[in-house]
Amino acid sequence: MHPMLNIAIRTARKAGDFVAKSFEQTDKIETTKKGNNEFITNIENDAQYMLVDMIKKSYPDHSIISEESGLIEGKDADVQWIIDPLDGTTNFVKGIPHFSISIAVRIKGRTEVACVYDPIRNELFTAQRGSGAQRNNQRVRVQELKDMNETILATGLPYRQKQHAESYSKVLGAMFIECSDIRSSGCPSLDLCYLAAARIDGFFALGLKPWEMAAADLIARESGVICTDFSGNTDYMKTGGLVAGSPRIVKSMLKKIRENGSEAMTK
Repeated sequence: MHPMLNIAIRTARKAGDFVAKSFEQTDKIETTKKGNNEFITNIENDAQYMLVDMIKKSYPDHSIISEESGLIEGKDADVQWIIDPLDGTTNFVKGIPHFSISIAVRIKGRTEVACVYDPIRNELFTAQRGSGAQRNNQRVRVQELKDMNETILATGLPYRQKQHAESYSKVLGAMFIECSDIRSSGCPSLDLCYLAAARIDGFFALGLKPWEMAAADLIARESGVICTDFSGNTDYMKTGGLVAGSPRIVKSMLKKIRENGSEAMTK
């Protein structure tokens, strides 16, 4: 195992155990609303501190990127740890047991190792570039389907970009008519991991942040998933629009987006 993946796993498990225990102690959760329709909790802040502290103890010169702290610069700018201490904060706040801790390591702009940990189900998804993806040490692979009508898709409504609500609704409707069913879990990192593990067959969403995607993106791609933005290019880390699935399913989803979405939505 790559030494950085080993540290990432240990770090994610420790923070995940803390988050899971805190989830059962609702009287200790302090919630603040930030921006539009987003929450931040004291638990998330504490978990982030734990992640940063453990990473810095092992690799003091590396840089760290996170949602709340932004870029924590290190002497070695070529190595960046991208962390999300709690993806699915709204689920956590509302008592829905579906959230994760994500850690990815990028070296010279390329993601090399990643892990996503679901502390409630004790499920650990991992990947090392070129070595495939795993769930609890068992190899996972995206399911290859030929037709959209066989698929279970996942999505997230664009609550950060409600200016696209009308166009997104048209895309969602077109997808729903053709696929078998659609899910919205509120945790995009686990959606991508479920795609890697063939629990769902495709995923599309707008307004995603890099720390929500970075780890799960590698896990998905190492399972055979194709990832594009809404225009079919590979700038999804910048645009925040992601379409993911097996090659044929991604092609079908992009067709629905082109036919029903607005030009502004694909930028």
